[in-house]
Amino acid sequence: MTDSRAALLVHGAGGGGWEWNVWRGVFEAAGFRVEAPDLMPAHEGLAATCLQDYQDQVRAALAALPGPRVLVGASLGGLLALGAADDAAAVVLVNPLPPSPWHTGMPERDWPDVVPWRRDARLSGTRRALPGADEATALFAFRHWRDESGAVLREARSGIAVSRPACPMLCVVSDHDDDVPPAITRTMGQAWGADVLQTVSGSHVGPLLGREAARIATQAVEWLNRTVSSR
Repeated sequence: MTDSRAALLVHGAGGGGWEWNVWRGVFEAAGFRVEAPDLMPAHEGLAATCLQDYQDQVRAALAALPGPRVLVGASLGGLLALGAADDAAAVVLVNPLPPSPWHTGMPERDWPDVVPWRRDARLSGTRRALPGADEATALFAFRHWRDESGAVLREARSGIAVSRPACPMLCVVSDHDDDVPPAITRTMGQAWGADVLQTVSGSHVGPLLGREAARIATQAVEWLNRTVSSR
C-alpha cells in the first residue's frame, strides 16, 4: 500500500461515525486517511428511508477517497460494505448483518417504521448492550444513539443478494453476539474464502466499543497491511 491509503468506516444501525473513534485512532496512527461519516436519512425522514439510500451514500463516500481504499463495516454497515465491495481493495466486516442465504439463521424481529433507540435510550440498557465497555464509553454511547429506519432494518434482514467480493475479506467475529449469531459470520466467511478473526468480545458492538477495541483494530490493520500490500 502507499501513503495515500484510505479507509471508509461504515457504522451500524442506530449509531454513527462516533462508533469508530477507537478504530479511527488506530488506523490513522498506521498512516490511513480515515472517513467515518454518519449515514443520513432520506429528505422525507427516517420512516421513508430505505436501504438503497444508505447504500448510495456508502458508494459515494468510497468513490471520493484515493486508492487503494478499504471498506470497514460493522453490523448494518457490514452489509452496506459488501454492497460496495467491488470498488474496494479489501473489506473488513465486523459482526455484519448477513446477506442471502445466511440471513435465514437470524433471529426473528419486528420493527416499527421508526425504531426509537434515541427516544427510548436508557443508560442501564446501554450498559447491558456493552458489557465489555468502560463507564465513559457507555455514557458516551447512551448520549449518541439515534433512532433508525424500520424499513432499512426489515429490508436488511429479509435477505439481500450480494456478490462474493473479489477483493480480500476479513470477518471479525465476537465470541458472543445476541444480534448476529457468531456461527453465521464464521460460516459465511468460510464459504466465501475470507479470513476470520475470532475475538473474545462479548457483545455485538464490543469490537468497536469494548475494552478490547484497540487490539482488534490493530489486528485488522495488520491484516490489511499484510494482505493488500501483497497484492
